[in-house]
Amino acid sequence: MNIEHTYTFKGIPREVIWRTIQDKEVLQRALPGCKSFVEVAEDAFASELGISIGPVKGIFTGDVRQVDKNEPESYRLLVKGKGKPGEIDADANMFLEEIEEGTRLQCSAEVKLTGVLASVGQRVMSGVAKVVLGQFFKEIDKEAKQLV
Repeated sequence: MNIEHTYTFKGIPREVIWRTIQDKEVLQRALPGCKSFVEVAEDAFASELGISIGPVKGIFTGDVRQVDKNEPESYRLLVKGKGKPGEIDADANMFLEEIEEGTRLQCSAEVKLTGVLASVGQRVMSGVAKVVLGQFFKEIDKEAKQLV
């Protein structure tokens, strides 16, 4: 399943957004339903999320890694998660572009699902992913505005 998401951080320079999304404490606060977010190696984290959106409910444990970093323009986000409803394996390319209004972040992800997550269908899961991403980026926006 492919997921595309764009978010514009109005009035916030790209370098500020980059610093914000590199801060593990900010990430923990911004991730919807985040119960824990522990750095286990450089740019690698073990996490636990409680998600309850439509048919997707449960606790997910996972590994999150940032790779191929090109500060402050791009990075890849690798996410592997497991929970009662199934497993998630995502590879997302994140691009930060300085624009007149501020910074545009574009996320392009390839996501593989198993279990109940796969059975509810791509349309439903795509909608759930967009809700989670939207909540996450709104929180990053709030955090970054405190730094401007």
